[in-house]
Amino acid sequence: MTIKNKLRAFRRTLGYIFLQFVFWVVYFIPLDWLKAFAKLLAKTGYYLFYKHRNLAMHSLEIAFGKELDSEKKKTIAKDSFRYMLEGAFELLYCGRHLDVVKRIVRVQGIENLTSALAKKRGVIAVTAHFGNFPVMQFKLAQEGYQVNSIIRHMRDPLADKFFLQKRNDWGVKTIYKEPRTACVNQSIKSLKNNEILFILLDQNFGTGGVFVNFFNRKAATATGPVILAQRTNAVILPMFIVHDQTGKHVLLIDKEFELINSADKKQTIQVNTQRLTDIIESYIRKYPAEWSWIHKRWKTQPKTA
Repeated sequence: MTIKNKLRAFRRTLGYIFLQFVFWVVYFIPLDWLKAFAKLLAKTGYYLFYKHRNLAMHSLEIAFGKELDSEKKKTIAKDSFRYMLEGAFELLYCGRHLDVVKRIVRVQGIENLTSALAKKRGVIAVTAHFGNFPVMQFKLAQEGYQVNSIIRHMRDPLADKFFLQKRNDWGVKTIYKEPRTACVNQSIKSLKNNEILFILLDQNFGTGGVFVNFFNRKAATATGPVILAQRTNAVILPMFIVHDQTGKHVLLIDKEFELINSADKKQTIQVNTQRLTDIIESYIRKYPAEWSWIHKRWKTQPKTA
């Protein structure tokens, strides 16, 4: 093992120990105190972590351009930092206090989920890195729904194993994106069992998806929700979680997303992936601080002739 790899392993071990420590400590600290601490960290981190700040501002510039002035973009970036840190502490806290989720999250549109599950074809919950999305999944699991989430492996295997165990404890089943065949098979199985399958559709997908317009710029996007719905006849429901005026959360469940089908399969995938992306964009425009602006969403661009 090289010195570089040894240092990386050492840092990951320290990070894992710190993660375990934080998960233990949050049991004894009130949630309001944790959120206040997160707010302070966010104010400091906005200036210290300049790479993330610059990325957030660059993404906001791509998305809104001249629609918003620089001060408004800075405010959105700062609030986004705060929500991300608050969400991390909140998730760990809820993991130690399982009853809290039922008190801090209310659901709007539960009738749409009830109607979808009544069809016995499974539900594809399309969402994004938006609000405290893990708590959204946790909430539905706590309410007795069978919840699955498609997730990428984390770079740190220790942290990956830690959160896998916690998701299991919280009632959220994990389906890893890789290997791809296993991911597809497990996803189809969950839908055939009339369960909820969460897919986050807002990340750069390299060369494996399709290019759609996202804030008037091409973005490489996964086609999984549309293809799975075609193969299984599952119901697609957009779901998002946002903060309310009290600092708690509202889980918003949209009405069923009906596919527009055509004789051309590629066209069907293209059109419907665009429509789903439009829904995500509409939520980001309405609640811009809820989205994670530090992701390089537009990194992959179509090749020019």
